[in-house]
Amino acid sequence: MPFTQFTNLDFDQIKVQIKDHLRSNSNFTDFDFEGSNFSVLIDTLAYNTYINAFNANLVVNESFLDSATVRENVVSLARNIGYVPRSKTAAVARIKIEPVELADPTNIPYIRLRPGLVCVGTTNNTTYRFSLPEEITSIRKDASGKYVFDEIDVYEGTFLSSRFGVSSPQTTQQRFILDNPNIDTTTIRVKIGAPGEVGRTYNAVDNILSLNKNSEIFLLQEVQDEKYELLFGDGLFGKQLTDGDIIRVSYIITDGQGGNGPANFSFQGTFMDHNGVLITPNDSVVLTTVNSASNGGEAESVSSIKYFAPRLYSAQYRAVTSRDYEAIIGTIYPKTESVAVIGGEELDPPQFGKVQISIKPKNGTYVSDFDKQQIKNKLKNYAIAGINSEIIDLKVIYVELHSTVYYDSSKVADQLNLKSLITDSLIKYSNNVEMNKFGGRFKYSKINQLIDRVHEGITSNITKVIIRRDLKASLDTFAQYELCFGNRFHINPEGFNIKSTGFTISGSSKTVYITDVPNKKADGSLDGTNMGTLSVVSTNERNEQNVIQKEVGTVDYKKGEIILNTINITSTVVANNIVEIQAFPESNDIIGFKDLYLSFDVSNTTINMVRDVIASGEDVSGVVFARDYYTSSYSNGVLERI
Repeated sequence: MPFTQFTNLDFDQIKVQIKDHLRSNSNFTDFDFEGSNFSVLIDTLAYNTYINAFNANLVVNESFLDSATVRENVVSLARNIGYVPRSKTAAVARIKIEPVELADPTNIPYIRLRPGLVCVGTTNNTTYRFSLPEEITSIRKDASGKYVFDEIDVYEGTFLSSRFGVSSPQTTQQRFILDNPNIDTTTIRVKIGAPGEVGRTYNAVDNILSLNKNSEIFLLQEVQDEKYELLFGDGLFGKQLTDGDIIRVSYIITDGQGGNGPANFSFQGTFMDHNGVLITPNDSVVLTTVNSASNGGEAESVSSIKYFAPRLYSAQYRAVTSRDYEAIIGTIYPKTESVAVIGGEELDPPQFGKVQISIKPKNGTYVSDFDKQQIKNKLKNYAIAGINSEIIDLKVIYVELHSTVYYDSSKVADQLNLKSLITDSLIKYSNNVEMNKFGGRFKYSKINQLIDRVHEGITSNITKVIIRRDLKASLDTFAQYELCFGNRFHINPEGFNIKSTGFTISGSSKTVYITDVPNKKADGSLDGTNMGTLSVVSTNERNEQNVIQKEVGTVDYKKGEIILNTINITSTVVANNIVEIQAFPESNDIIGFKDLYLSFDVSNTTINMVRDVIASGEDVSGVVFARDYYTSSYSNGVLERI
């Protein structure tokens, strides 16, 4: 009897199939396989079949981008569709070199800062090297004859160089592989020339569009062990190398994200005069920190490669759909952590011919104006004519929890330790791939399960969800504000659905708060418009509320939108001119709608530990629990955001 089941990978099932096959032969119809040495042979056959099937399954999985797990295989498959994974990114610090004085500046029109080590930065008792990928020239002399430099960017890492000789490129398959991993590919500089020459600079490109046979370019691809290989033109697309050429490559190897943070720097660099002769300053060189080191990042992860490679391939180096923009921005701005792209037709009101882009950088909150302009300029090479792109600042919607956790005191020795375990679990969940991104989703049911499973002593939890936006106030200025939450608000007819931290306004010295009153009919019921009025209210020493401004704005509970009319905020209780405004969502599942970046804020999450006297046996009837340990599942009527 032939095999009819070819999908079994279980060892025991394979054994059964082999026995059934043998029994179909008349010579083994009544044979006792278990009681004979034949059992050893069957085990061997089953084991061999099992191993072969397992290996075949692994090989097939590693042959497709969706199922591959080994980085080298994923990179190889992505390479087939023209995708180059992002390398490690060096942390960049901006420093200012105070004017440099030479003992004899005569006949030296300018000086140059040599590429390589420039300074050493420290943070948390750790020292980091900061280097330049290419030389920097002084811009002028001041009145006293000192040499003045512009502010310069220095890259965390060690400056290295490699040298290759070209031999018969037409007849040999010579490869130019950089020996070091951890290279920041943005710092790679390539010069090619005859022996003894400085050489001409070759520029990196990511595609062969607009190239001709004289284009002095090179391409990069990742190979084994996260190293990189240089590829040059073939005489049709890009200039072909000639026999005897010398390739000089310099680059910086970096610690990536580990290099973020240094803010204090000491000079370790080398100066040259206009003829390339090393010179020594007359005094020690003083550095002033403009921006501390930031934006260092790790090499692109396997999951990110599998996500972006097919999308960039489908984009075909043109930006048409939002997915195209998402993939292309990730390549032209490697510091991107998450990006949201909204077509003008989806805006309110619609703005046709416009694309609105919001970017969350890997380390930080906002993209600098300089980087915004650079991104927009690079996007012009991909975008369709007539489409204008606008890069807006990040808008964050924070999710906070107010959780009451009941525990069995007979199983929990230390409630503070249990609370710490819960917090650690929430922090770990906050790093989940579904969170902290545009289009992210907070799933309430998973949070409840997560808390209950932290410890066997936890009997239940009552967790309330709060959503928050931060209003950045323009102090001492009459201004209007709009905050979109992208999630419906729960409507309590009594109000107190919207709460804020304290602030002061012109004409009053009291600390005031924002609150809401839903629109109602004459009989006191909701009028069905899902609208409400915002008021500015203060409290006195008896905790009585005084209305300072009765109608300061409106709230749309259905859209999840708050609009403040013209108001002059003079100070805020929270630092950095921030007014925190919260609401209670209609649904406990929260989404990052359109250009809202969803962030689970564990630091502002409240966890209350309460003894479950019923579970511990202290209260059999439930009377004590209902009287002393009862917790409401709904929001409170307190005015202030706590």
